[in-house]
Amino acid sequence: MKSNALIITPNDDVVVAITALKAGDEVTYMCQDKQESFSAVTVVPPYHKIAVHAIPRVSVVKKYNQIIGAATKDIRKGEHVHVHNLDSLNKVQGK
Repeated sequence: MKSNALIITPNDDVVVAITALKAGDEVTYMCQDKQESFSAVTVVPPYHKIAVHAIPRVSVVKKYNQIIGAATKDIRKGEHVHVHNLDSLNKVQGK
């Protein structure tokens, strides 16, 4: 199957959709020369992030092997990751 998402490093918590996805669509990407896949559980616009595993509330989220924020709620594997469930570390940790 052709890839419809990208991941930068195996340490990333998210992939980036390169096409629009709807709930139930297969998310497919290459990671360290191995094809990986899972199902999207929500609608994901193109170029938006998708969780590659469950992310508990207040956990840091990495993209490009860098912390990009923290989860404001539990995020399911395959869920769209954006401002509705991700914020700065300072806001999430009450600083």
